[in-house]
Amino acid sequence: MSRRINVPVTVVLLACTLAVLVPLYVTVTMALKTTEQSVDGNAFSLPAPVSLDGLAEAWTLTSFPRSFAVSLLVTAVAVAGTVVLSSVASYAIARNWDRRLFRWSFFYLLGAMFLPFPVLALSQVRLTGLAGLDNPVGVAILHVMFQLSFSTLLYTAFLRSLPAELEESARLDGATTWQVFWRLVFPLLAPMSATVGIFAFLASWNDFMMPFLITSDPALQTLPVLQNIFQTQFSNNYNVAFASYLMAMAPAIVVYLFTQRWVMSGVTQGAVK
Repeated sequence: MSRRINVPVTVVLLACTLAVLVPLYVTVTMALKTTEQSVDGNAFSLPAPVSLDGLAEAWTLTSFPRSFAVSLLVTAVAVAGTVVLSSVASYAIARNWDRRLFRWSFFYLLGAMFLPFPVLALSQVRLTGLAGLDNPVGVAILHVMFQLSFSTLLYTAFLRSLPAELEESARLDGATTWQVFWRLVFPLLAPMSATVGIFAFLASWNDFMMPFLITSDPALQTLPVLQNIFQTQFSNNYNVAFASYLMAMAPAIVVYLFTQRWVMSGVTQGAVK
């Protein structure tokens, strides 16, 4: 039997797809144009000829190697810290749900999801300054803290789908709680760990407000912040501006394209008990 097509849903999905692909197309084509082509008023035209001058100038203006290294360091610490802390916390909560302390700890973390960084920005800036963490390390720590709530929610839902008999068998063999978690449970969390890691990567890599407010040294800023700092230098050189945007978002696009299947599988498995 032929499958019926849901026309309204298809139209909405096509509109959402175009809303992503069209700006991406414009970004790529503008980054590969010359300065004269970028100001001709036709953003949808193909570059003729293709020019890499905008990429080279954006590389210099934004100190791309240094800012890329800072962004990579902050993101790596944020991803690793989020995966480790949220998985350990979720395991303790899921396996001790009958205890009031752990159950209320879970609700406390859920409540923290309703307190985004802009609401707490002033206090966080003050505290990181007093603690000497007004640098990329402080930014990475805050990224972990603000990702902990959502990640714990995902891990806890996934852990409830794992049979407790596996852990009981390991305990009968003399394994401790830490050995059960690291040698048995944590490897089984691989799909959800990939999902949590991807979300943490995208949130940390694309974040602008937190590093902008927390990091006091302009030389240690991440790529999104440096783009804003040097934006006035682009003037009417739109090819340079779009080249810098392309270089900043390219790692996130590549990571998501290669790992999107983990996102879908992790979320689906965590939603089914």
